[in-house]
Amino acid sequence: MTSSVTIEGRVIAIRGAVVDVAFSSHALPAIEDALLITDSATRTVIAEVQAHLDTETVRAIALQATTGLRRGDPVLGTGRPITVPVGEAVLGRLLDVTGKTGDDGKALPDDTPRRPIHRAPPDLARLAGSSTIFATGIKVIDLLTPLARGGKAAMFGGAGVGKTVLVMELIHAMVESYKGISVFAGVGERSREGHEMLLDMTSSGVLARTALVYGQMNEPPGARWRVPMTALTIAEYFRDERHQNVLLLMDNVFRFVQAGAEVSGLLGRLPSRVGYQPTLASEVAALQERIASVGDASITAIEAVYVPADDFTDPAVTTIATHVDSMVVLSRDMAAEGIYPAVDPIASSSILLDPMVVGQEHADIAMEVRKTIEHYRELQDVISLLGVEELGSDDRRIVERARRLQRFLTQPFAVTEGFTGVPGRSVAVADTIDGCRAILSGACDDWQESSLYMVGTLAEAQEKEMAVRRTSGEAAK
Repeated sequence: MTSSVTIEGRVIAIRGAVVDVAFSSHALPAIEDALLITDSATRTVIAEVQAHLDTETVRAIALQATTGLRRGDPVLGTGRPITVPVGEAVLGRLLDVTGKTGDDGKALPDDTPRRPIHRAPPDLARLAGSSTIFATGIKVIDLLTPLARGGKAAMFGGAGVGKTVLVMELIHAMVESYKGISVFAGVGERSREGHEMLLDMTSSGVLARTALVYGQMNEPPGARWRVPMTALTIAEYFRDERHQNVLLLMDNVFRFVQAGAEVSGLLGRLPSRVGYQPTLASEVAALQERIASVGDASITAIEAVYVPADDFTDPAVTTIATHVDSMVVLSRDMAAEGIYPAVDPIASSSILLDPMVVGQEHADIAMEVRKTIEHYRELQDVISLLGVEELGSDDRRIVERARRLQRFLTQPFAVTEGFTGVPGRSVAVADTIDGCRAILSGACDDWQESSLYMVGTLAEAQEKEMAVRRTSGEAAK
């Protein structure tokens, strides 16, 4: 058990977010303990111990701006990690990394329980595996990369390919069917995005069951680095003490890694591969291993992951990918073609796409869809050089069906309705499978490709096709 005995010290050096503190009692605070630094204006800055420099001195990272601090300022060692408020009181509120409210609401009650942001992951023997599918209503995800209730899913993509829109749509979709608690962690978010999220959740009526935790881009790296821990601590309280299912949403986990790299550089550690911190794997594991199902309650994580320069071999991306059950990979080429959501059906994967979990029919259709689209990609160089007409009849048929499948797997989103004017669609898994089966069997070979683009079910596409035919028939007259 961590001691809660307070220790007094003095600031001896400040370099940006790095603060060195001397303790005369020779009883140094432990690594990851919280320090309270009071400046001359009686403002309190919270810092976290990161290293013991000698028998009297520690090096800490400030989680708030150090402007105004100076040498000699008093420091109080709390004897425990940073604690944040948890429980019903934080639902419907916007918090920062230390649990301070950032909205215009009233202060949290004095009796609000608090929990430390650092704790060990659940023991392996306590973990409960889950193979329950989390239906999202998004065709391409439900068919090719099904999500697990109590699992971890990540949306990987470069800048501007639709990660945040996809996460927002998943929030919207899950609010319709999900009655548990939601916790959103905005890591390195723009203030505009946070404001939009707050307004969207207020207007949709889900804010009352959601806690928002933000560490914005303009905050010190220490704050951005610890924001996921704060959100996870709130989620763990509902899972472990209230036995409620929790939906944990993180945007963007890469910013967590990036903040850790900044902290590592500030502490003077030698960088590892591609300039990342040498502790990259252990930092990601410390976060991801705490996201788990225990007993009758689970934490289901949906994470957005920025892929720098579209390089999927980046160490941060590969490290995060090792911890997730479902990988939803967003493709810039597909986005350029207007295929939205721009989910790459070949690169995306899920451990749940197994006949024992989703059923034989679902697994077979998903495999056939992948095979057809993959064959089309293999022929694209030939098509670009010689044209479709030079292909054999079998290859031409596969290409036509693959293009129709790609268009059928697009759909309008509820969160983009304000920009496109097209109402969002939510499609049941059975309808998605039926539509793909019909296209693969050739039932839609004589349809216009545009009839399958941005629709929900195949019945809706059929209505579009009939309307096109009626229009063209009238034009012919």
